[in-house]
Amino acid sequence: MTEPIITLRQVTKRYDSHTILNNINLTLESGKFYTLLGPSGCGKTTILRAIAGFMQVSAGEILFAGQRINDVPANKRNVNTVFQDYALFPHMTVAENVAFGLTLKKLAKSVIAERVAKALKLVQLADYGDRAISELSGGQRQRIAIARAIVMAPKVLLLDEPLSALDAKLRRQMQVELRALQQRLGITFLFVTHDQEEALAMSDEIFVMNQGEILQSGSPVDIYDEPINHFVADFIGESNILPAKMIADFQVAFGGHQFECADAGIPDNEPVEVVIRPEDLTLTTPDRAKLTVTIDNQLFRGDYYEITATDTHDNHWLIHSVNPAEDGTTVGLTFRPQDLHVMRFGEKEAEFDARLETYDDLEDDTVDQT
Repeated sequence: MTEPIITLRQVTKRYDSHTILNNINLTLESGKFYTLLGPSGCGKTTILRAIAGFMQVSAGEILFAGQRINDVPANKRNVNTVFQDYALFPHMTVAENVAFGLTLKKLAKSVIAERVAKALKLVQLADYGDRAISELSGGQRQRIAIARAIVMAPKVLLLDEPLSALDAKLRRQMQVELRALQQRLGITFLFVTHDQEEALAMSDEIFVMNQGEILQSGSPVDIYDEPINHFVADFIGESNILPAKMIADFQVAFGGHQFECADAGIPDNEPVEVVIRPEDLTLTTPDRAKLTVTIDNQLFRGDYYEITATDTHDNHWLIHSVNPAEDGTTVGLTFRPQDLHVMRFGEKEAEFDARLETYDDLEDDTVDQT
């Protein structure tokens, strides 16, 4: 692990009796792309504002490269923020907007011109310096806001939902460009969004938040494949979440049947929930099935069919299949043990991580014995 650039230790923010952030702990390493992901009002932007110095926290510490910065003014912190509305000055040209912070620092005009030119080149708008802000498209304005931030050479760039005002096609394009820019610059990005697809596509690590708390952190693959609880599983992608019982290590029961799974370290016969992603379900004939379901309806999504179905225990299923199915027919479903993910009720992230290590060790022992 490299030296942390930002550390939050037990950070809490309250307004009167209302808690906005509850005991937040997170660590950001240098040169990575991090995302705070969660619904509106969960505390994502509050964390950004606390790091930037735009607000004081009620308790806890904020560290920058190991030094406490709780009382350091915003303009003295080596971070910059790109806001949702970009906050560009309409009466200034593109170059004047980008140069604004450097001008306040009273740098030499030649130095400012050189750094502005470099920043505009990085965001692929090298020839736009003399243009008015009103002449720019939404995507171009977003790039100018980023150029204005990176021209200050911050160690950390904070981005508060900067893509939310763009149309879907441009938003996808800017996701690619923003990720590429972060990799070229090699600085830490902390990105705020409520869009789970955006977070999965861009991030090295995701912090999933709800109601002022970080519920789970990890790589996009870890968060998607091994959600910690019902909220995370439902918020990150589409899921089938079913009531179940953990029979024993690597054995779980739901839908009236017992199945092999990849989870362990849970007490026998404990009520749990099972997650199966719709793309991990395969349609088959009833005689080859692990479960049978009745097809309710389907939608053609271009590269797959989105199928809904119901089993005999009245569990509702969402299936993504390259093959269609006829409404009202009974079909079979099959899946692999590793396609099932078991979630405990009320499990905290530290307990969850310890359990993952436990069943990884158990799997290794099983392999060694065979």
